[in-house]
Amino acid sequence: MNATIVDYIIIVSFLIGIAVFGSLSGGKQKTIKDYFLGSKQVPWWMACFSIVAAETSTLTFISIPGLAYLTNMNFLQVTFGYLIGRIIVAKVFLPAYYKGELKTAYTYLEERFGGKARTFASVVFIITRTAADGVRLFATAIPLYLILKVDPAIALIIIAVFSLIYTYTGGLKGVIKVDVVLMFLYLGSALLAAVYLLNMLPDGWATVVKSAASDNKFSIINLGFENGLSGFFSDPYTLIGGIIGGAFLSMASHGTDQLIVQRLLATKNLKSAQKAVIGSGVIIIFQFALFLMLGVMLYAFYGPMNVKSDEVFPIFIIEVLPPGITGIIIAGLFAAAMSTLAGSMSSLSSSTMIDIYTPLCGKNISEEKKLKISRLLTILWAALLIISAMIFRKSSLAVVEIALSIASFTYGGLLGTFLLGLLFKRVKQNAVLAGFASGILFMILVISLKIVGWTWYTLIGVIVTIAVGSAITFAKKSRE
Repeated sequence: MNATIVDYIIIVSFLIGIAVFGSLSGGKQKTIKDYFLGSKQVPWWMACFSIVAAETSTLTFISIPGLAYLTNMNFLQVTFGYLIGRIIVAKVFLPAYYKGELKTAYTYLEERFGGKARTFASVVFIITRTAADGVRLFATAIPLYLILKVDPAIALIIIAVFSLIYTYTGGLKGVIKVDVVLMFLYLGSALLAAVYLLNMLPDGWATVVKSAASDNKFSIINLGFENGLSGFFSDPYTLIGGIIGGAFLSMASHGTDQLIVQRLLATKNLKSAQKAVIGSGVIIIFQFALFLMLGVMLYAFYGPMNVKSDEVFPIFIIEVLPPGITGIIIAGLFAAAMSTLAGSMSSLSSSTMIDIYTPLCGKNISEEKKLKISRLLTILWAALLIISAMIFRKSSLAVVEIALSIASFTYGGLLGTFLLGLLFKRVKQNAVLAGFASGILFMILVISLKIVGWTWYTLIGVIVTIAVGSAITFAKKSRE
């Protein structure tokens, strides 16, 4: 079925309402500190909800239910590692960040090593974030062009433009306040879909249990030893691989990625930032459980189908949900996408402005001009994210795995660089740059040869980065 006039009214009202709310709630910004850090007055609980919304995106809404539909709930093991990684970020990374006046995650690297390390890390972040969030933006277009019957490019532009409006005018404060609303909207939409789905099944929850039990859909723990050593490392969803991979991925994403660190630096103090990051880890476990369970319910409803995993939930929205509810679910999809996209625009423009432009050619310009340039950069990154999304249109893989693989590809080198700074006091800039580059280059080999599952990428990158950086430092000391 197609979307009805009721659905269109709901969707349009949502888009306009969110754009207006975000623009007004951000207040006026006079400096880039106001624009990119919300004047460091964001409450911890608001930052916590914003972190969850920013990292969730449409991947959770679309791809995670599809993953559970095709396999089981083994992905939940990764979320346990997510919480462990955030606790480490709170106890190890954040105290170091709050010793100085940091404006981005990469300011720390300049204070510890020098300007080259900061610039290199910022460039790596920009490339990774653009590619990964291009995938996330494309994921949102899947149900939109199926339901609304519009070209994927049009769907992508609609999402990007409305996200840009409140990011451009409201700054980070507007983005965070909108994120809080969006998180509850997309979670509410998911719960609504689950309730409606249960009511469609002959015996409700009993049907889900019966179907899931017969095909092992409720499986959460996967030790992974039955396929030998090679199978253990190639399967991304084993207990050890999931926890270690999730922990290191979360340490990288929440300790070194400007998308998340920007929100933590916007809080009032260290304690607030610690509560925000740990609280987000607790919420994310329950959130992933909800979306995985939704996938199990879809399996109970449809049984096996020969479709791509990312299309299962959109098909249910199109073919089963009645008018009105369809519009609410689509609004939830928009909410999940816009929370990540707005955060990406803000973090990419902040890193470009603060880490690259200002050190190179913006030291003597006024705050007013810096703010103007920052807003122009926000528009630029909105356009580049749309282009990135179009590049990934033809991929046949589950978008969640594409995005996480892209992130893991560079996260190892990035996290290893920060750990060299935090834990190894003798390492200098040249050694850390060599380690950083080696970690990324080694991951090209690992990914090209498909040696291990994606959950191991970040750990391998960290090991190589630290090993090379430490070895160069040791060799230099031996020659002195």
